[in-house]
Amino acid sequence: MGTFHKYAFAIGLMMSAVLPHDTLAQAPAPELLRIRGATIGAADLAKTEAWYTQWLDQKVRERGTVSKAMAASWGAPNSAGRPFILMSTDAHPDVFIRAVSVDPVPGYRALTTWGWNAIEIIIDDIDALHARLKTSPFEFIGQPASLGVRYPTIHAMQVKGPSEEVLYLTTETGDRTKSSLPLPGALVGRPFIMVVAGPDIETMRSWYADSFSMARQPVNPSLATLTRTAQAAPADAAYTISLLSMAQHGNMLQLDGFPSGPKARPNAPGQLPPGVAMTSFEVKNIDALKLKYLAAPQKLGGAAYGTARVATVAGTAGELIELIEGK
Repeated sequence: MGTFHKYAFAIGLMMSAVLPHDTLAQAPAPELLRIRGATIGAADLAKTEAWYTQWLDQKVRERGTVSKAMAASWGAPNSAGRPFILMSTDAHPDVFIRAVSVDPVPGYRALTTWGWNAIEIIIDDIDALHARLKTSPFEFIGQPASLGVRYPTIHAMQVKGPSEEVLYLTTETGDRTKSSLPLPGALVGRPFIMVVAGPDIETMRSWYADSFSMARQPVNPSLATLTRTAQAAPADAAYTISLLSMAQHGNMLQLDGFPSGPKARPNAPGQLPPGVAMTSFEVKNIDALKLKYLAAPQKLGGAAYGTARVATVAGTAGELIELIEGK
């Protein structure tokens, strides 16, 4: 695990451990129930499918083209008519990774802009997956490592995919019945943390906390090794970190505060952004949230949504947040 992520995740685990039980019991349940999926803006859809199905045990559940209603829901009208694939593992078939075709964005590089920057996936055996991925086209940006002295049984590594999307691949090597991590269910499980960055972490944290009844956790300094390297940032550049927990065990948001320098994600006009473009969350009631949606909530159908209503809102850093009504 890269030093940046190691420090970030340790902070989240420590705060979960020290919050009084009566405080947790009195706090309202978070409106974000769990992560339902991550969407990648992919310049090469065929390559994305090949990498994820061959090396990360994803199976294609649906192929199609983005409808006008779906594109409008995302606030990306020029994504209409673009091909997409929807993938998931057999262990977690209803938690998806979706890739939507986008036009190439010259110069875009991972971890250098605001918005969704990484997908963290729970895995069963880091050594086995590392051995497999060493012969894959995924680019390693962080080799397998322990979380450190305080959480030595949590191990992770980081890779970069064909669309500059970053994947954190994380496992619990100790007693999983007592772990803050979810159970993988297979060698490759499901996304359980989504990482979003912005220029003002306090504003970002307050927006998520207020919009979705999520308990605030402290904002802390971060070493940000992976991100600092990607941005060629000076040694005194200040990075910050906070985590927010969802209702379902093991589902979290990682908030990264970037120093001056990074900007909003570039994208082809009217299309989804490249890389990790959007996160989908399950909620109980879209209407109860009182958010300013990019389009009216509606039923869009398909493997990702079924009969559920769907709506999308933009966060304070411009990140797209898709909400899917569940039980």
